[in-house]
Amino acid sequence: MNFKDAEIFIQEKLKKELPAYLYYHSYAHTTDVLQAAILLAKLEKLNVNKILLLKTAVLFHDSGFTIQASNHEELGCEIARQFLPQFEYIEMEIETICGMIMATKIPQTPKSKLEEIICDADLDYLGRDDFELIASTLFKELKIYHLISNEKEWNRLQLKFLQEHHYFTKSAISLRQDKKEKHIQKIKDIVNSYH
Repeated sequence: MNFKDAEIFIQEKLKKELPAYLYYHSYAHTTDVLQAAILLAKLEKLNVNKILLLKTAVLFHDSGFTIQASNHEELGCEIARQFLPQFEYIEMEIETICGMIMATKIPQTPKSKLEEIICDADLDYLGRDDFELIASTLFKELKIYHLISNEKEWNRLQLKFLQEHHYFTKSAISLRQDKKEKHIQKIKDIVNSYH
């Protein structure tokens, strides 16, 4: 696996080809998820090889957005299958990476430790102090796609999403669950004020 060159390739592709109106699914989101994944991988005591596979999957997980938003996970897998052989990734490694990318599809369905880690890293912000800041970028993006039209709809959607979401790894639960509960309560209070 020539991770370094694969990383440079996909970073350039994302910077050049992700649409500017993707306020949430941006290059910044990919780097944020990467940092969270590295932290969780260390806490979950992954070996070096698995960490490289995880980092590769994170870098490619939203690359499908360079084509379109719908089915972006499947498209991300196609991009990984197309380009990773050039960077000395073998078929088995690419399939492991695609498994991780597909696991991030909502509702998340991880089937392995690696898939659990990428899922938790992808939604790490739900239990962090910068939750509102990051959530506001998703609000802007969903408005562009006409999936929501106002803040009331947004808060109801967020509440439902947060209540249905759960972290999978022990590390993410211990790091993020308490703060996530506080965010849920805050949004619940806002939603309950609508009459």
